[in-house]
Amino acid sequence: MFTVNHQTNRISPVKTKRFSELGFTERKHLQLSTRSGLRLAHEPSALGEELLIIQKEFDGFALFPFVLDASRERLDLLALDKDGNLVIIENKLDDSGRDVVWQALKYASYCASLTKAQIIEIYQQYLDRYEPVTGEVDLLNAPSSAALNASQRICEFLDAPDMDELKLNLGNSQRIMLVAANFRKEVTSTALWLLGQGISIACFKITPYSLGEQLLINIDQIIPTPEAKELMIGINAKEAEEKTTEVVLKNRHTVRREYWECALEAFQKSSCQLYNNISPSKDHWLCAGSGVTGCPFSLIFNQKELRVELWLGRANSDENKWLFDELVKQKDQIDLAFGEPLEWLRLDNKKQSRIQFSTKADGFNKDIWLDHITWHLEHMVKLEKVLKAPLLQASERLKHKDVK
Repeated sequence: MFTVNHQTNRISPVKTKRFSELGFTERKHLQLSTRSGLRLAHEPSALGEELLIIQKEFDGFALFPFVLDASRERLDLLALDKDGNLVIIENKLDDSGRDVVWQALKYASYCASLTKAQIIEIYQQYLDRYEPVTGEVDLLNAPSSAALNASQRICEFLDAPDMDELKLNLGNSQRIMLVAANFRKEVTSTALWLLGQGISIACFKITPYSLGEQLLINIDQIIPTPEAKELMIGINAKEAEEKTTEVVLKNRHTVRREYWECALEAFQKSSCQLYNNISPSKDHWLCAGSGVTGCPFSLIFNQKELRVELWLGRANSDENKWLFDELVKQKDQIDLAFGEPLEWLRLDNKKQSRIQFSTKADGFNKDIWLDHITWHLEHMVKLEKVLKAPLLQASERLKHKDVK
């Protein structure tokens, strides 16, 4: 940091100080906001966002049965952010210390179990101590005017009409903020790794400067940097989308396999022999040989559609189009024999062609799977009957054609 002399157009460095030189301590100057202190608790916006401090030097871990020695535990600052997440703030002045991350993670784990009522109680204790209620207490309309005060303050901060609509401290939403003048490499390395694991942790470097009788403070967020934070938000959103997609696909694979198991059992009991040696699949399609290489009969099971089709998918595109053109010559007779018009898709911009029949369906509704299976069986029997013989005949003629 430099000062500028407008007359000489020169800059001069502002002297950097250490908190220990200034006689500062964590307790007196960062948490408790004494007259000579940094007032971090009164100015949490210095950490780059709106925070509501709900407790200082919180030592109420005796509430938690799993904290074996609660008397030694003391969280520097506890806050709420604008999303109702608890924020654990640890202050270490000149040096972060090597155990600060472990300490903060420990406190975050403790706070993860706090209920809405406990958070209000903790905040009320803070208000009673640092901002005591004055005036008459309305004992008739509220169990405690002070308790009403804490609830109102939280509602005002989160822009909520009442506590019933508030969601506080959901799941593993707890955040960690570390404040120090210097961060050890093991601390920054661990913080970066935790960020990569989806743990919300931030490191703020706080530097005091001396300018005559004035004391200046500079606070920089070094992990993650604002630019990196925006990037991470984008990456996390993408990863969340990918994970959601993976879950959806996994669920769909399970549903499809279950459907095909039921469908194949029905086919094996029918006169249709196409799928006798076919196993259930996680895919949305199930193919069976027609007697012509690369031209299977396929059952299609989608969330919104059921379909039966003859797939013309030989390695040679020209052969597929030739077979399709031979079959389409008999289109009227085939549609009449099927009982309904088929969809004849030559697909000139693709290698394959297909002939199909489809219907809309609520595919993943298991309550009506029997109807879906009945539809698949009925229409595949008809499709095989009207297309198998013409396809075999066209395939024989193809053997004597010079199709390139």
